Amino acid sequence: QVQLVESGGGLVQPGGSLRLSCAGSGAMFSIYAMGWYRQAPGKQRELVATVTSVGSINYADSVKGRFTISRDNAKNTVYLQMKSLKPEDTAVYYCNADRPGYPDAPKYWGQGTQVTVSS
Repeated sequence: QVQLVESGGGLVQPGGSLRLSCAGSGAMFSIYAMGWYRQAPGKQRELVATVTSVGSINYADSVKGRFTISRDNAKNTVYLQMKSLKPEDTAVYYCNADRPGYPDAPKYWGQGTQVTVSS
């Protein structure tokens, strides 16, 4: 069982920065691929960035060059550094733990943290 708790969301002006954190509890955090997803009002949840257990990273095209995902297995935490934020980045951001290649393994989600980009 993995529990995920996001933090770091808030209101920021366009062009600003935020860093989201996702703290995981439970055993074997390091074996999970970790991801950040977001869901804007009236839209489907979409992938933002993922980092595998061995450190391979993937970004959505819309955030490449602006967002950076990282993980600290010693702290059971994954981060999302967001820069040059745009109003279209406004969404609830969710942390996810997954085990690609193990389709029967459970997937875990945090409760989400709101990011609002507005002047």
